[in-house]
Amino acid sequence: MTLRDTSTATINRRDFVKELLAQSPDALVVTGLGSPTYDVFAAGDRNKNFYLWGAMGGAALIGLGLALAQPEKQVVVVTGDGEQLMGIGGLATINAQQPKNLTIVVLDNGHFGETGMQRSHTSLGTSFSAVARACGIENSFEVHDAKDVSKVTDSIHKRAGVTFAQVFVKADDLPRALPSRDGVYVKNRFRQELGFAPL
Repeated sequence: MTLRDTSTATINRRDFVKELLAQSPDALVVTGLGSPTYDVFAAGDRNKNFYLWGAMGGAALIGLGLALAQPEKQVVVVTGDGEQLMGIGGLATINAQQPKNLTIVVLDNGHFGETGMQRSHTSLGTSFSAVARACGIENSFEVHDAKDVSKVTDSIHKRAGVTFAQVFVKADDLPRALPSRDGVYVKNRFRQELGFAPL
């Protein structure tokens, strides 16, 4: 078994997400539950953000549905390693559908942050970027340096196919930044942003 030394990660997740969104102001953003939701909200609340408080493992597939329904929009999923592990089979479905406008960003600290910081599979030998490539997502890569955020945002703007970025972030326990937990409110303001009536 190959263990990953998570203490060598240098990327601050909040700073990375803030820069990612600053460089992609028009993107529709779906967040995985837990820390990725806090990171996106801390970067600035927007009507284009669709926060998930549940649906563990579903963030990338919700992003897929949104990308297919809104092909002219940039769609970015910001999730964590634990959440994406639960929905790992969805990567094969995403590749089968081949949306041109979907970018999946996995903030990987090698731990299950919401349940006590137990080591996750990615610190125990699983390579997400390799799994994504094996599912057929050719533009799959690792990010070890914060300055490489531009590699991710370039892919978002090009909309040339599915992008999968595994971003190695420090395993910090940052203060929670909590968006609204009112699912109806989050859904309706997102729908209105897209020009649809609230439900």
